[in-house]
Amino acid sequence: MNEEDLKNIAHQLSKPDGEAGQQMGEMMNATNIGMTTDCINQLRLNDYDSVLEIGHGNCGHLHYLLDKATDLRYTGLEISSLMSDEAQKINAPFLRENIAFRIYDGLTLPFEEARFDAVFTVNTLYFWQEPKVFLKEIYRVLNKKGKLLITIADKSFMEKLPFTKYVFTLYETAEVEILAESAGFKVTEIKENTDEVRSKAGDLVTRKFYTLTLSKA
Repeated sequence: MNEEDLKNIAHQLSKPDGEAGQQMGEMMNATNIGMTTDCINQLRLNDYDSVLEIGHGNCGHLHYLLDKATDLRYTGLEISSLMSDEAQKINAPFLRENIAFRIYDGLTLPFEEARFDAVFTVNTLYFWQEPKVFLKEIYRVLNKKGKLLITIADKSFMEKLPFTKYVFTLYETAEVEILAESAGFKVTEIKENTDEVRSKAGDLVTRKFYTLTLSKA
């Protein structure tokens, strides 16, 4: 695989597009599902909570989230119009008044202040253009008792992947803590976990990942 191929993979991971993007969305859902369901479990959702997910991909996990509590209100945000369209197709049986998928610019959240009880995002932090500014946006749309959960793969694991030298910005948990605190958040928990993913060679490899729980300080 040449450098151009690696660049294309990185760009598709950050913003899937076209036929290759559709296949990438399916692959991301399969490889991220362990991290995503673990993050959803840690949200500890209550009935009627309003939940925002940033960067949902094809959102093959929506049914899992909706089973966690009664009458949840879910909004999914994507910079990829393809992924937004795919999410709506895949989740057609679940679409109703309180379920919405929206496109945004990756910088500004199109919501009023204190809108959400919980915000979560899995494997998107690497692509945030202005992380400090964006975290302040998330802070703004969370209510006073709201929480933000950020799930990322271990930096040392990600560094071994040949395509992460393009587009990606990788983080240690300590670096995420500093960013969070600069936006007014307090890190209340960092949970470490592992899952198994298939390498390009077809082998199962163990991946370490972390979920940081942030609350308004």
